[in-house]
Amino acid sequence: MTPFIRTVRGDIDPAQLGFTHLHEHLIGRPLDGEPDEDLYLPSEERAVEEMRLFAAAGGRAVVEMSPADYGRDAAALKRISEATGVHIISVTGYIKGKSAEPLASGKTVTQIADEMIRDIHEGIDGTGVRAGILKAGSSKNKITDTEAKIFAAVAIAQRETGAPVSTHTEAGTMALEQVTLLREGGVPVERILIGHLDRLMDWEYHVALANTGVTFGYDQFAKEKYYPDKTRIEFVVRMVLAGFRDQLALSMDIARKSYFTSYGGGPGFTFMLERVVPWLREAGLSEDDLDALFVRTPMRLLTIDRQE
Repeated sequence: MTPFIRTVRGDIDPAQLGFTHLHEHLIGRPLDGEPDEDLYLPSEERAVEEMRLFAAAGGRAVVEMSPADYGRDAAALKRISEATGVHIISVTGYIKGKSAEPLASGKTVTQIADEMIRDIHEGIDGTGVRAGILKAGSSKNKITDTEAKIFAAVAIAQRETGAPVSTHTEAGTMALEQVTLLREGGVPVERILIGHLDRLMDWEYHVALANTGVTFGYDQFAKEKYYPDKTRIEFVVRMVLAGFRDQLALSMDIARKSYFTSYGGGPGFTFMLERVVPWLREAGLSEDDLDALFVRTPMRLLTIDRQE
């Protein structure tokens, strides 16, 4: 069959993807009683405004990582994509135990997997808008029973659909354990993206993870409260020099109103193109390196070549 990337507006030729953020949020809300209003992203209008700014700066695609336990709204994502022309890839799965527990704890592995497969093959919540990526996650320094069950379900769904898997690590922990669970479930390492690793900037830990063959996400750019971007740039360059360039995925994980230009905050979705890309050039990366980081690796990860 002809390989494709599954977006909220339909399947596209992978070559159409372009400059991509592999882990972001546009519409969503915590479902675990989180009192911080800054984490609630209710406005389609603001999301449209933000995506227009992103597109004007050269952005072409965003993977929207708000699943069922984070207020996913697939129909809204389709409208945002139609209004802006930005390719949006929606997700199926769950973030982590705290939010997933109420939705997943009473279900079997097979039931959870069947839901994910349906989201990818048929559509999300009766909308006909299909997911293009799978998600599972773990808690800080542990993987709960519910989380392990979700990882097992994701592995089944990945084998059935061929869709990629993107994970949530809490503060960068449990990444190697996540890889073990997914590999034991039959997921090829080249289909796995481990998220939020720039929350734990330990060089030996990152090299050990890279040596498994998975792709790892430095997706917290502009979040100086965790690490300065200077440190992230240094790690990116170091990883490229160590031969792991094609396993790197860069993004921002924008999930607060205060990060959106359209809500009156910043730095907004243009930050990667306007600031980070020039910093990477200044640090010595070539145009081919940048194309690998922002175009070719996202295209490789998101491409599905499995017949339904």
